[in-house]
Amino acid sequence: MFTLTINQTDSRRDGDRVPQLLKDLRHIPARLDFDRSVEDEVQGIVDCPGQAVEAALVALRSGQWYVGIGVGPVNEPLPNQIKDASGHGLIYARRAVDRLRNSKERVPVAVEGPLADIAHDAEAVLRLLGHIVRDRSGAEWRVLDLLTPGVRGQQKAVAQELGITTQAVSKAVARAQWNEEHAARPAAARLLALILEVR
Repeated sequence: MFTLTINQTDSRRDGDRVPQLLKDLRHIPARLDFDRSVEDEVQGIVDCPGQAVEAALVALRSGQWYVGIGVGPVNEPLPNQIKDASGHGLIYARRAVDRLRNSKERVPVAVEGPLADIAHDAEAVLRLLGHIVRDRSGAEWRVLDLLTPGVRGQQKAVAQELGITTQAVSKAVARAQWNEEHAARPAAARLLALILEVR
């Protein structure tokens, strides 16, 4: 399983952003739903590495969260609430987010698991993806939020909805490296999965 511990970088300055993050994460199927664990922290457990990548990038988008991913087992049966969960996956996720608090990483995402070298590789790919996601402008996000990966012929409809040209949509997609991001996501997911598979 993949546990995410997501901690707000500066709640004193930015106020409580947990409700907005929970809203942003609600579309991701979770084994144990994302919820506030303590104060300015959110945790959740997912079965699929692709869901872990998606959740990490959702949090990294705003630039206001440390994202720790722990790869490892969680004690079953799972409780009803994340704050009552236990197991190695949660310990790894806590270790990852604690490491970020003491670092100066520009893209604050960390991965911990039983195979440190593969976790390090997964972390490196996630940092590159996070860099792409964090550097997008509001105008680019207005376009991208209306697109579905892998579906052809969407740009004309998005242009009409936003009242801009198809060429402007195309330029926003290219500038935002949207296709490159979605092409690289499976690599990050595959590396996360390898941490579980190789023992």
